[in-house]
Amino acid sequence: MYPIRLLWTFLRISILSQLAYRGEFFIRLVFSLLNFVTSILSLVVLFQQVQHIHGWTLSSMLALLGVYLILSALRNLVFGPSFDALAGLDGEIWTGRFDFTLLRPVSVQFMASFRNWSIYALFDLILGIMVLGVAMKQLHQVLSPWQVATFLLALIVSVGALYAVLLLFTTLIFWSPGFLFTWLFDALFQMARYPVDIYPFWIRLLLTWLIPVGIMTTIPAQALIGSISPLLLLAVMLAVILLILLASTLFRLGSQRYSSASS
Repeated sequence: MYPIRLLWTFLRISILSQLAYRGEFFIRLVFSLLNFVTSILSLVVLFQQVQHIHGWTLSSMLALLGVYLILSALRNLVFGPSFDALAGLDGEIWTGRFDFTLLRPVSVQFMASFRNWSIYALFDLILGIMVLGVAMKQLHQVLSPWQVATFLLALIVSVGALYAVLLLFTTLIFWSPGFLFTWLFDALFQMARYPVDIYPFWIRLLLTWLIPVGIMTTIPAQALIGSISPLLLLAVMLAVILLILLASTLFRLGSQRYSSASS
């Protein structure tokens, strides 16, 4: 129960600190709405020219967009803010504030991953769930218990993959503290708005095996519309578990390179 109490404490402190700036609250809300509207309009304009793209219709693309918005919201809500706080010239690694993380009697990876939260991302989370609902209505599809279970499992696996890749990018900070590697990942993650199979072969290899942002959204969307095999989902789940273990190991090795501000 101790980690759960810590998570609740981190969340409560983040809420109190962010609600103190009401102007930023409304700015983030407007930004989320603009991002949502432009994403929907881009799909509508695209599918006014074509009926489907590699078997993906407007309804199935809406399902994928909903998954993308949910994953992006979870990234910005939970572990993204903590990872971002480590990088850059004002980051904890460069300035030496990472000392306080190392001194606490808690797992360093746990502290580095979940200490800061951003409640503004709840807007995107709600919008993503709404898009999924509209997509299911457009598909005229009643979800079976198996589809619901498969989708939730695929979504959990995708969140695990997202966390592992972000942790890997964050680990690079120990070699180059001033560079914002997580921002580089965010640029690549924009490509997950679309199915991985619409890209050229070499890009599919990049987005599947090197930086698997493509499967993070494609796999849950396929599970939702019932076009994924259990064997593929099992293979992806095992691969993500191995990726999390690899990322955790490299983060531990990278943190050993850290030089204290007082050293």
